Amino acid sequence: MITLHHLNKSRSKRIIWLLEELGLDYQIKAYQRDSQTFLAPPELKAIHPLGKSPVIEYNQQVIAESGAITEYLIDTHAAGVLAPEKGTAEYVEYLQWLHFAESSAILPLLLRMFVAKDGCQTNFLEGYAAIETEKVLSYVNQSLEGKRYLVADKLTGADIMMSFIVELLSQSGEVQKYPHIAAYAEQLSKHDNSVKATQLEQEYDKS
Repeated sequence: MITLHHLNKSRSKRIIWLLEELGLDYQIKAYQRDSQTFLAPPELKAIHPLGKSPVIEYNQQVIAESGAITEYLIDTHAAGVLAPEKGTAEYVEYLQWLHFAESSAILPLLLRMFVAKDGCQTNFLEGYAAIETEKVLSYVNQSLEGKRYLVADKLTGADIMMSFIVELLSQSGEVQKYPHIAAYAEQLSKHDNSVKATQLEQEYDKS
């Protein structure tokens, strides 16, 4: 049995989707963000010192970081199904997209979000975040031209990881600026287990 420590309105929604795709036996332990600070509750620190989500407990191990969880579970339970075969060029491409979501892609989006939330005048950060966000999103949009999925014309862990980036863009109202990302977002939303993950996240969100 896998335990997913799930925080509302967080990146752990995509781990719900992954677990549903894998058909694994799991349970969700839900946590709620502080209504004032929007931070995770201190109880999560009892699971992992960073106090962040997602975190899973599996085979007497505590595993943090969305990319690590996704790569490990697919390698263990769905190699060649939710990932291309190892040793192929497509597998290398898959790994790059898998980790792109939590490295190059997320940073400028978060910076832009934090600058907007803070509302202060910045000397450098606002402009940097805007330029890097445009660079990242244009790259993703161009890479998706003529494609349904990022790699191998099938759903992989890379798409599940990138779904959080797509959702952030959709929530900002900007997704239509990038037509290939918009089509990709619609494609991902059609998956039954993506729909189920959204429903489960809503059920566990008490905010």
